[in-house]
Amino acid sequence: MTVEPIRDKNKIKQMYQYLNGYNPKYALLFKFGINTGLRISDIISLRVKDIFNSNGQFREYLVLKEKKTSKEKKIKLNTTLRKAIISYVSSQNLSDDSYLFFSQKGGHLIRVQVYRVLKEAANIIGIENFGTHSLRKTWGYWTYQMSKYNIGLIMDTFNHSSQSITLRYIGINQDQKDELYSTVQL
Repeated sequence: MTVEPIRDKNKIKQMYQYLNGYNPKYALLFKFGINTGLRISDIISLRVKDIFNSNGQFREYLVLKEKKTSKEKKIKLNTTLRKAIISYVSSQNLSDDSYLFFSQKGGHLIRVQVYRVLKEAANIIGIENFGTHSLRKTWGYWTYQMSKYNIGLIMDTFNHSSQSITLRYIGINQDQKDELYSTVQL
């Protein structure tokens, strides 16, 4: 089974609300993933100081080295995400050195735990074919729609070698096939 992006904005909203009620940490992690397109492994290891400078102001860019590719990634956090981060960090009383997504056992959350919580939430909300990569794919899917189909930019952001890989990755090819099957009715 291939995980898919979340194509329904109402489901995205429902999932965020569910996670926020469960634990705001997972709600922010979800919002972080769908607003940045980062892999879970890169999100869970973020510290407060990666986002805020020593004066408590947002850094101009979130700059990190991707774990999978070892490439530097530079992201300008959007207003929606910034508001959620401010609210979360102040409510959790986090210091500069704190992991944003801290574990009760020390350190940061692990990927498997994040998967369990997000997968359970997706099942409750009724989102099928969900995995942690769905967050990244959701960002790609909606960015593709909102950018008026600028696949080259998304391809570059994901470090993919071809447009066809990116289209398949974000589920666009499947959307086109679905449309094709519903169009032809003999």
